[in-house]
Amino acid sequence: MRSLTPTDHCPFNFVGQKDMGKDNFAAIPNGMPGVETRLPLMYHFGVNEGLFSINRFVELVATGPARLFGLLPRKGTIVIGADADLVIWDPSKEHQLTKENLHMNVDYSPYDDITVKGYPALVLQRGKVIVKGNEFVGKVGAGQFLKRYPIHL
Repeated sequence: MRSLTPTDHCPFNFVGQKDMGKDNFAAIPNGMPGVETRLPLMYHFGVNEGLFSINRFVELVATGPARLFGLLPRKGTIVIGADADLVIWDPSKEHQLTKENLHMNVDYSPYDDITVKGYPALVLQRGKVIVKGNEFVGKVGAGQFLKRYPIHL
């Protein structure tokens, strides 16, 4: 039986996959693309619209998830001994979210033609730049498996 649990990123194409459900809703693969657009959308519609502060944004996208997944303080905060995984954010950069300028392996974006204000300028992994100017410049395979620890609520 197919799971009905929503996912954060599930890159099924419309053509050849999602369209399997045109006559039977239950046959549609669940999920939608969204990992790359999560932070810009939250910043644009959250911080820019005054729904929450920049500090709350950091809590929602970095510190909170690191805590929930048992990875704090190694991840999610800037402290001595942490991994230095950082996003340098440009609050004035505008970026249109289209399938052509996103990096998903899927034939659509659910946010096609939405222009967000606020976008990453640089992304660092353990102190090394891996994304610059919206292009991956890191080393493929440089990720690491991290053992989770008890959650600190």
